[in-house]
Formats: sequence, C-alpha cells, structure tokens
Amino acid sequence: MADNRRDKPRKRKYRSDGTPTWTRRAIDGPGVWASCVKGKEKQTVGELYDLFESVAAEIWPVPDGRPPSDDGSASDEESELDVEKQIAKEVAAMKRPRHEPRFVNCQTNTPCVVFIACKPPVDPVKLITTHIEKVVTTGVTRTKYTHRLVPVSGSCVANLPEIRSLCQRVFPPFFAQNEGGNPSKIHRYKIELRMRNHNSISRMDIIQEVAKCIPETYTVDLDNPEVFVLVEIFKSVCGVSVVTDYYRLQKFNVMELANTKNGKEKFAEGTGRVHKMDLDSSIPSSKGLKPASLELEDGVLS
Repeated sequence: MADNRRDKPRKRKYRSDGTPTWTRRAIDGPGVWASCVKGKEKQTVGELYDLFESVAAEIWPVPDGRPPSDDGSASDEESELDVEKQIAKEVAAMKRPRHEPRFVNCQTNTPCVVFIACKPPVDPVKLITTHIEKVVTTGVTRTKYTHRLVPVSGSCVANLPEIRSLCQRVFPPFFAQNEGGNPSKIHRYKIELRMRNHNSISRMDIIQEVAKCIPETYTVDLDNPEVFVLVEIFKSVCGVSVVTDYYRLQKFNVMELANTKNGKEKFAEGTGRVHKMDLDSSIPSSKGLKPASLELEDGVLS
C-alpha cells in the first residue's frame, strides 16, 4: 500500500516559474488593473478578493440554489418521507453544481501591478465605479495597499488588428446607451493611454487605431471631455474600457479620494494624525529649557 502511494506522482502546487497552479498564467478577459505598494502584491490580491466579492454580492447576488421556501426546517410531508427518498434528496443536494469563483488573480510578475480577472455577470466598470462612488461619499477605501483601480471591459494581444477588433466589441454598447436617444448630439471624449513594459507599437499608432472605432458624433476634447476611453497596455496585453467622470474621481485613485474626503472633515486643527499637544507636565525640562509644546506625528515625537 505504501509502495503504491510512493509510485503516484505528487500534485504540483507551483509551476516551474514559481507561480501557483491555482492562478491563471496569462492575463485574459475583462478585469481590473490595480497598482499597489511595492512588495505588498500578495496582500493586495487578498484584500481585493474580499472587496470585490463584497461589492459584487450587492450588485449581482449569487443564488444559493435552494427554493425560497426551504428554510432548513422539516415540514410534515418531509417527515413522512421514507429513508430512501431522504437519502436521494441529500445526494441530489450534494451533486448541485458549485459556483465558480468570479474573480481570479492573473500573475503579472511585476512589482506594484496586479490584475484580477472577472467572470460574468460581473462588469468591471460597474464594479469599480460603484466602489469609487462609495469612497467619495464615505472616505473609506476598505483596502490598505491598493492605490489605483482601472477596469477593462476586455483584453487582447497588443497588436493593431486585435486592438481594433476589441474596440469594435467593447465600444458600441456604451455609445448606444450614452447617446440617450439623440444620436445627433455631439459628445466630447479623450483617450487615456497608459503603457507599461511595451515598446512594440508607438503611442500615436495606438491612439489613431482606437479613434477609428469611435462614432463620428464624438469629438476630441483634451481639456473638458465627457467620455474617457481607457487603454491599458501591459507587456503584450491590451485592455480597453469606456468611463465617465474619470478626472472628477481622481483617475480612480482610491487613496487620493480618501485623503481628500478625510482631509476636509477629519484633519481639522487639533485632530487627525498630526496635532500639537501640551506636554509641560509630562516631559521634564532638559538643560534648564522647558518645552512649551511638541509635535506628535504618527506617534513619534519631533
């Protein structure tokens, strides 16, 4: 028995490049790019899992697979069922398909950069904008290491034909909804392009290719745009999405939004993380000099 166990190959937990087998090797599909504190990528993935699951549960509740009347208590009819029927019922419940995870971490192998793929029915743009609006209102980020969140509605290989095809799939639903029954109205837009570790295609070529997929009723306005086309290129992967209020929401930088909210309401004089306190009675004088007050910043006397 022991020999048979030794002959069986062990299930590998890590790939040859060191990445876990339970994560995706390649970046694919709709998802969210996140920038974070250097060296805290693993912690960032964990806190984003918790955050995204919580927000998604409010927008897209997951059915538990039980009928509404099933409250766990046995009715009179169920109590009269014979043993075989009850066993069959329990077996059927065990064979019920499990819900696949809606969020999967994709390895980037790059400091400060994390990508979380999203599965239907999750819409990355709605997911992030919902969370960002809550941060604006409450000043609570619910994350510790995450800086900026950028949703992408789809991803493709970073070459011009694939980028054009991706834009033709992603743009029409947004533009049709944004026109609001008035296709002749002129809208202002701007393309926000961010490139990391990519030098195969020039910025201008990518911008021109994306602009070809935008309706003629939209005109470029770099100063006061209504619509923002986000293009994120990382190595050989390109992701695109269309959002509004991008500048008002500090380019989806949750830390900046929280600091702005908390700075106005909580960092008044005498409160917050930097304040002055009178320490005359608690700190003895040194060399005959008695300090009137000292500053206390982050718990350290200065």
